[in-house]
Amino acid sequence: MTKLAIFISILLFAVSAVPAQKPTDVLATAKGHKFTVADLSAEVQAEVAGAPADLNKFRTELLNEMVASRVLALEAATKGITIGRLIADQKTTIPAPTDAEIKATYDANKEAIGDVPLEKARQSIIDYLNSKKYQEAVAKLVTTLQTKYKVVKGKDVNAANAVPADVLATVGTDKITRAEFDKYTAYDLYEAQAKLADDILADLDETIFNTLVSDEAKATGVDTSAIIAREITNKMVDFSDEEHARLNAEFGKRMTAKYGVVLQYKAPEPPVEPVSVDGAPAEGPANAPVTVVMFSDFQCSACSATHPILKAAIAPFPGKVRLVVRNFPLESVHDNSLLAARAAAAANAQGKFFEYIDILYKNQDKLDTASLKKYAADLGLDAAKFDADMNSAKTLADIKKDMSDGEALHINSTPTIFFNGRRIGQISEEGFKAMIERSLKK
Repeated sequence: MTKLAIFISILLFAVSAVPAQKPTDVLATAKGHKFTVADLSAEVQAEVAGAPADLNKFRTELLNEMVASRVLALEAATKGITIGRLIADQKTTIPAPTDAEIKATYDANKEAIGDVPLEKARQSIIDYLNSKKYQEAVAKLVTTLQTKYKVVKGKDVNAANAVPADVLATVGTDKITRAEFDKYTAYDLYEAQAKLADDILADLDETIFNTLVSDEAKATGVDTSAIIAREITNKMVDFSDEEHARLNAEFGKRMTAKYGVVLQYKAPEPPVEPVSVDGAPAEGPANAPVTVVMFSDFQCSACSATHPILKAAIAPFPGKVRLVVRNFPLESVHDNSLLAARAAAAANAQGKFFEYIDILYKNQDKLDTASLKKYAADLGLDAAKFDADMNSAKTLADIKKDMSDGEALHINSTPTIFFNGRRIGQISEEGFKAMIERSLKK
């Protein structure tokens, strides 16, 4: 579940950005060939050429988001609430869509809506208008808070010869330095670099494959279609996409070896981020070589789905992995997420954290106070202690510390998972296992 990124005044868009590549840069070599950027498709060449400008724009927007996060944090602190609750409270400022607004939206989108009559489309239009007004209300709040907390931009975030102490912006008396910005954006910039790297490598793979097939055809005196038929098509039995991909990969591997392909272009490595685990609930040996940290929201359906997948991936590595769970309740979208986090902390105080969150994940539509107390009773927990711990100031402070640490790492969705400090983007059991094996090798 994605945290509402509308607490920035500019909508962030996905871009690709890597260090500048020149058209003559050699990406790979093979017998008789040097593959350069100029050999890639026109689309990928354009992507590479535009990367430096895209990077500058992306970094500027990330700084805007960082500033917005700071002013929201200051305002939330003055009200004694979380940023998520501050954002969620903007819903109360939104007037209900009028019939005229609903009709105008319906008429303006008639082509996309099709033959659906207004009454059937009415609720979807209301939801759309409420969402739009909600975004506008939060954007207006951020603009107001930037004035209230006297935001002043400093050195250009894209300036050359930057040093860690450079002040990029001030929020009241608080300074945002280049060092803080680099820490906050480390994974975002890696993802941008990785996206373009994936596009380059996919395009390069196809270019090399086609070139080697052509070379093979010339060497054997047949055309390329005959080569493909001989090595792939004629070997197919069930004619599935999976079978085609396997045969294609096997043929490509043979060609790579035969023609001595050497890949010189490398995809970026995900950064190692400073993820603390102090005091957080954990399973597995404290000295395990792999530490997995999951920032979770117990009302988040994606977290509920991911937790058992992660545990299944860890199971084949007994004694090798320590699983740590930290809180990141998204109050802007989940009304009971903070309450559930407090209840889980109370269960942890009685040694039943993981048993308790298993119940939470299975009952995400029933996370009210009465239900949370019932789950504790079902586990045999001391009711008085559970109630006292759930409502203690220390419990709330610990959860807010988790959230603050997550925001410092620019976590904006749950679940967010780290393997020995490296954030993983894709969620799958095989992907988790591969990351554990890779971490063990390192």
